[in-house]
Amino acid sequence: MKKIIFFLFLIPILSFGQNKNIGAESIANLKASYVDRPFVQEYHEGYSVDENSEDANNVRAIKPALDGTIWIATKNGVYRKSSNSKEWSLGVIGEDQGPAYDVEIDRDQNVWMATWNGVYRYRDGNVEKMEGPKPPLSKIVSTNEGVYAMGPYGIWLFKDKNWLKKEYKTARSIRTALSDNNGGLWIGTDVGLYHCNDEGTKVYQANNDLISAYIRGMDFDQEGNLWVGGLGGVSIRNQTTKIGEKRPKDGITNSNVNTVAKAPDGRMWVGSQYGITRFVKGEEAYSVRVGRRWLVSDEVRDIAFDKNGNAWIATSNGVSAIKQRQMTLAEKADYFYDQLIRRHVREPWIIARSKLVTPGDTTTIEAEDDDNDGEFTSNYLAMESFRYATTKDPEAKDRAKKAFNFLHLLREVTGDDGFFARTIIPVSWNQSHDMNRTYTARELAEEIIENPRQKPVEKRWHVSKDGKWKWKGDTSSDEISGHLFGYYCYYNLVADDNEKQRVADHFSKIMDHLIRNDFNLVDVDGTHTKWGVWSPNILNHDPDWSPERALNSLELLAFLKFTYYVTKKEKYQKEYLKLIREKGYLENAKMLHNTNPSWETYFDIFLSLYMYPTLINYEDDPDLNREYHDHLNQWFNKHKEAKSPLVNFTYNLLTRGSDELDNSIDFLRDAPLDLVDWYIDNAKREDLKVVRQPILEELQTELRPPSEYRTTRWDQNPYLAVSGDPAQEKEPVYWLLPYWMGRYLNLIKAE
Repeated sequence: MKKIIFFLFLIPILSFGQNKNIGAESIANLKASYVDRPFVQEYHEGYSVDENSEDANNVRAIKPALDGTIWIATKNGVYRKSSNSKEWSLGVIGEDQGPAYDVEIDRDQNVWMATWNGVYRYRDGNVEKMEGPKPPLSKIVSTNEGVYAMGPYGIWLFKDKNWLKKEYKTARSIRTALSDNNGGLWIGTDVGLYHCNDEGTKVYQANNDLISAYIRGMDFDQEGNLWVGGLGGVSIRNQTTKIGEKRPKDGITNSNVNTVAKAPDGRMWVGSQYGITRFVKGEEAYSVRVGRRWLVSDEVRDIAFDKNGNAWIATSNGVSAIKQRQMTLAEKADYFYDQLIRRHVREPWIIARSKLVTPGDTTTIEAEDDDNDGEFTSNYLAMESFRYATTKDPEAKDRAKKAFNFLHLLREVTGDDGFFARTIIPVSWNQSHDMNRTYTARELAEEIIENPRQKPVEKRWHVSKDGKWKWKGDTSSDEISGHLFGYYCYYNLVADDNEKQRVADHFSKIMDHLIRNDFNLVDVDGTHTKWGVWSPNILNHDPDWSPERALNSLELLAFLKFTYYVTKKEKYQKEYLKLIREKGYLENAKMLHNTNPSWETYFDIFLSLYMYPTLINYEDDPDLNREYHDHLNQWFNKHKEAKSPLVNFTYNLLTRGSDELDNSIDFLRDAPLDLVDWYIDNAKREDLKVVRQPILEELQTELRPPSEYRTTRWDQNPYLAVSGDPAQEKEPVYWLLPYWMGRYLNLIKAE
C-alpha cells in the first residue's frame, strides 16, 4: 500500500473573496501538507541483444548474478552482459552454441544452462558440459538438495558430483519448475501441474484445481501460497487446494500468462503475452507495465530480480530492465527541469515538445513548431512564476521574463496592433506544420460539407517585417486562453511595476483588437480565425456555434476582467458588465458543466481552469463572485475524478484548501521520467473495458495511473484507449507546473 505522509497544521483564516493578491503571505486555512520524503521511482532500460540476429533477441529465460552479470537463454544460445556494459557477449559454450531454453544460478553462483544438446555449467571462468541428462533440456532448478535438469526425456538431479535420474511420472512438456523447499518439485506442463517427490507424483488437472491445465510459470508469494500462471490467468493454491484466482477482471492484462515471479518487496509480477501486472497482497489496486515505455516487447517470457530489486525481463524481442531509484519530488523536479532547459527550449525562448527523427530514439532530437507553442509557453511562464514566488530564485524571474518576451513578440511580429500569432519559426526553416497550400474548388467543397464553419486558410505562414521570423496566423481561442493564465501568474507573482505595465499595455492591445472586431480575433485576411470567436452576434445567434457558447462566454468575461484590473480603464469593465446584463454571457457560462454530451471535449477542463483565477480573485461584486465560486465548485466536482494535480492545486489555490491532495501526490510520484510519447494501446488489455466516456467521440478506458498512459500534456485525454506518438518527446512542464503550485501553496513541504 502506498504510504503518503501528511503534515497537519493551522493557519489563521484570512478574508479571501476580496483578496486580489495570490502572494505566499495570503495562503490561508490550509489543512494538510505532504512532507517530501524519498520514494521508489521506476524507470526503464531496454536492450537489443544482437541487432543482426532475430534469434538472439528471442529471449526465453533470464537470471541476474550477484556480481551484476545478466545471463539469458535465447534461440541463438546463451548470452551474458556485465554490470557496467550495455553489450551482450555470445560464445560461453563455444562451438556447441545453439538454442538455449533456461539459465539458473546456484547458491555458489555457478551458472547452469539448459540447451539443445545438454547441460552446461559455468564456474570460475570456465564452462563444462555436464554429461548425463539426455538433451534437449528445457528447465534447470537449483534447490537445497542439488540442481535439477529436466526435459522431454526425463528429470535428473545433480548431487554429490553425480546425476541421478528421478522416476517422476509427469508429462514430457515441462514448461516451468519450482522447488517445494522440502525435497520435492512443482512442475508445470501443457497438461497439468505436478507435485513430485520420492514418495510419489500427484497431478492437478481438474477444473477446481486450476483455471486451466496449461501451465507456463509459477512462484510462491509471501504467505507461501503457490501462484500458477498459464492459459486463463493465475490460480493461487495453498498446500491442498485452490484458494484464489487472478483473471483479467482482477487485473491480468492478457489471459495467456507466461511467467510469475515474486519481487523482493513481496509484489507478485505476472508476465503475459501482453505486458506485466503487479499485485500487492491485500490490495485490489494493481499496476501494469506495457508498451515501449516499459518493455522492448509486450510478450514477456521470464522475470527475475537482481540484488538491488531491479526487474530483468526476457521478452520476445530483447531484454528490458525496470529499475528503481530513490527520489524525492524535489529531486524529480530538478531532473525534469534539467531535461526541460536542455532539450525543450528554442529561440527566442519557446518552450515546446521536440521531434525525434527516429521514433523513440532520444539522441535524434530536433526542434519543431507546434500550433500551441504560445499556450504551452504560457504554462511554462506560470510554472516559473510559481517557482520564483516559492524560492525567490532570480533565475526563475529572468526565465519568466524571457517567456513573457516571447509571448509579447507574438503580437509585435504580426505588425498589427492587437492580432497575435500562434507561433514563430526562424525564416531559414524550410519545413513546418501546416505548410502554406492552395485549395481546388473540389477540395474546398469537401471541406465546407464536412464542416460549414471551416475556414480554409491557404497562407498560414507570413514573414515578419524585419525578415527574421515566419509567424503563423489563424490563431485560436485556446491560445489567448492559455496566455491569460500565464499573464495572470506572471503579473501577480513576478512582475515589477515596469513589467506589470508591459503586461497591461500588451493585453489591452489584444483586447482592443477584439472589441474593434465585435469580439473576434481577425486575421490579416480581414475575417475571424477559425476558432477565435467570442462575438455575441455569433455565439448567441449562430446555431453552429452552440457548442462553444458556454466556454467562450466564460473566456471573454475573464479577458475583460483581467484587462480592467491591470489597466484600471473603465471601458473594459463597461463591456464586461454589458455582456453579463444585456448579452447573457454569465447565464451562457453557467451551462458549461451541463452541456450537451456531444459538445464536450477533454481540453475544455483546462480552458476553464485558465479563466478561474482572474474571475475569482478580481471580481469585487459579491454576487458575481459567488456565481464564479459556484461555477468553480461545479467544475471541480465534475472533473476531480481525472486526478489531475493541476486541476486540484488550482482549485486549492482559489479555495485555500487541500482537496484531493493524496491523488495529486500519487500523480506526481507515479509520472514516468521518460518523456517520449510512447504509443500506448490499452484497448488490447483484457483487464480494461473500452467505453465512450467521459468524452463521447473517443474510445477510452477507465482512468489508469500516469505511468500507464501516454506522456501527458494537459490538452490531451488521459482516458484514451489508444494514443501516443513516439516521434516526439514532450516537455515536462505538465509536471513542473503543478509541482511548483503545490510548493507555493505549502501543500508540498520540503523534508
